[in-house]
Amino acid sequence: MRGVSVRFRVDLSAACAIGPGKIALLEAIARTGSLSQAARELKMSYRRGWLLLDSLNHSFRRPVAQLSKGGKGGGGAILTPFGKALVAAYRKLEAAFVRRARATFAPIARNAVYTAAADIPRRPLKKTARR
Repeated sequence: MRGVSVRFRVDLSAACAIGPGKIALLEAIARTGSLSQAARELKMSYRRGWLLLDSLNHSFRRPVAQLSKGGKGGGGAILTPFGKALVAAYRKLEAAFVRRARATFAPIARNAVYTAAADIPRRPLKKTARR
């Protein structure tokens, strides 16, 4: 069965949320060792990446990543052990959600159309009178 996927965000507190974008950024930082390279890979600005990482580092009592300033040898970024644990916990939950979604939606997913959305004929919306 193809096409069943799950996207979710975990709200740990009113000021602390983790979702697919932040996790992707942390994984790209772990892979590249650089916030700027990670942001480029994800097709986001350095500023956007920095803001996401800064919000993560301020959302927890422990930092998720450490940055070193650039200079002659260049800067860098690494995930802390806490950051690695955060990514692992999110991916573990995601895998469980995907398994459950596939099992739950198997009979329904067989009826899904697997073509580009632009190829699906759309019914025009009907205007309704305002009250």
